[in-house]
Amino acid sequence: MTTLWERFKFAVATDMDKVLAKREEKNPIALLNQYITEAEKQTETTGKWLGRQAQLTRKLEKELAEAESMLDKRTSQLELADASGESDLAAFAEMEVAAYSNRVAELKTSINENLAELTRLEQRYEEMKHKVKDMKVKQLQLMGKENATRAHYQMDKVLSPELVAERIGSYDDMASYIKKLGSKVEEEYERSAMERRLEALEKNSAKQQEIG
Repeated sequence: MTTLWERFKFAVATDMDKVLAKREEKNPIALLNQYITEAEKQTETTGKWLGRQAQLTRKLEKELAEAESMLDKRTSQLELADASGESDLAAFAEMEVAAYSNRVAELKTSINENLAELTRLEQRYEEMKHKVKDMKVKQLQLMGKENATRAHYQMDKVLSPELVAERIGSYDDMASYIKKLGSKVEEEYERSAMERRLEALEKNSAKQQEIG
């Protein structure tokens, strides 16, 4: 009788091993690893875009400096041509002053827009890096859960084979945990972003009071 029972317990454990092997194909840890890898790639790409935005802003600033320099030069030449009675030179210089004045105004507008956009990009980029970091922390926590589940499963195969099926159910719990993880992290970051804006508003208000 004892031998028959032992054979039955071994058969149950073997069947559970097959079920567990199939579950491994949809292991939530592997899915989370894939998500984090993709998030890291996207964050790296975003960092390159951010660097390009800053580079373009610097080029616009260089163009502005050159345009302002030429505007000053043509303005002085216009005054000199007028004083010298050189009407044709004065007309040319006046046309140049108008062209450089328009260019300076346009460049200033573009630079202000670029700087504002750069600030928004930098804020979102920092949030992306924080989110990836938090996901890595969640990854470690989940790996701990998985490791404990595996350890209990291996122990139960020897100590309590009848509990093996119950242990496998915990993988479904982990899958459900991951499903809720993304929305939870997003809610946390939305709240933290609002908190940072409130803090910035408080600092600006305090500075205004000090100035006043």
